[in-house]
Amino acid sequence: MVLLVLCRTQALPAQRLMTAADLGALTAGPPTATIPYGPEPLQFGKLRVPKTPGPHPVVVFVHGGCWLSAYDIAHVGALEQALADSGIAVWSLEYRRVGDAGGGWPGTFADIARGTDYLREIADRYQLDLHRVVASGHSAGGAAALWLAARVKVPSTSPLFANAPLPIQAVVALAPAADFDALQASGVCGNVVTKVMGGTPTEVPDRYAAVSPMRLMPIGGPQWIVVGAQDAVWGPGGRAYASRARDRGEANVQLVDLPQSGHFEMINPATSSWSAVIAAVRAGIAATSTRR
Repeated sequence: MVLLVLCRTQALPAQRLMTAADLGALTAGPPTATIPYGPEPLQFGKLRVPKTPGPHPVVVFVHGGCWLSAYDIAHVGALEQALADSGIAVWSLEYRRVGDAGGGWPGTFADIARGTDYLREIADRYQLDLHRVVASGHSAGGAAALWLAARVKVPSTSPLFANAPLPIQAVVALAPAADFDALQASGVCGNVVTKVMGGTPTEVPDRYAAVSPMRLMPIGGPQWIVVGAQDAVWGPGGRAYASRARDRGEANVQLVDLPQSGHFEMINPATSSWSAVIAAVRAGIAATSTRR
């Protein structure tokens, strides 16, 4: 069954929620390394490795921003560092988006896949444990995290098919944009889903079938779906995904509802929501040991 984790204990006072304009304040020092995974300028990842001895569990993190070039990787630096400070290596991916040369279908998704698989090339050098890999991401990146766990279901006829994608042992999806069909119908972010997919579900159904987590379920494996109780735009989609997972018989999906979070508080380590986020990540890493 789907487990619902409610952190709500009492009525909360009105508060100002974070907005996209606040993301610039989420800064961090330089990563351990910035490593290209492909030849294009936006094909790189930021690696942050704990100071403790390895081998380290790894979070592959995919930032959000409506798949738009206006929102880049910089705003998740504080999150990356907070994870590394807690003893978890972080491989945070930049990728081409709508507005970037090569962004959209299939480049956006191919970049995320290629960057994830590139962990195999750097694991030995940085003492990364590829038996303990958790995919995580926020918003559009939350959908990508779910998709990374489901890549084995991508049909061989798709340009996104891979023979041996890097195994993902667990997923922590933060406010995931998990239902591409519903998001396209709603016209979210200036009809960005139509743009990133190169058409509507009617026009390019095979593309939606290959990447939308809602279509690919059951994904299998442990999943933590983290939503903000005050996120009226993106929260319902995460809850709908968890509910559908229950209906499809996924036993290892947990819905974590953060009472003081809108869309962005959950990626800010300075907020009260962060303790629940890091707890979900730790639970995901702990679950990897049962899947070897």
